[in-house]
Amino acid sequence: MYKSLNSPKNKLLLAWLKQQRANQGLTMRALAKKLEMPHSFVGKVEQGERRLDVVEYIQYCEALEVAPEKGIAIITQQTQ
Repeated sequence: MYKSLNSPKNKLLLAWLKQQRANQGLTMRALAKKLEMPHSFVGKVEQGERRLDVVEYIQYCEALEVAPEKGIAIITQQTQ
């Protein structure tokens, strides 16, 4: 079993979050401003250095204006 921070599913989810940010043309700084967090927060999340808890994940998705369920579906469908 992988630690969740380094698991393939977490990496897939982080890649999806990063892609959502890029699709919207948001920089890490712009997303961090929407989250009211330092830009290093977004960088650490995207690099897999920091884990998002459930509440933070939902807030991150809300800032990106994407449904959190979509990210969950991506990682749950990977195993099916």
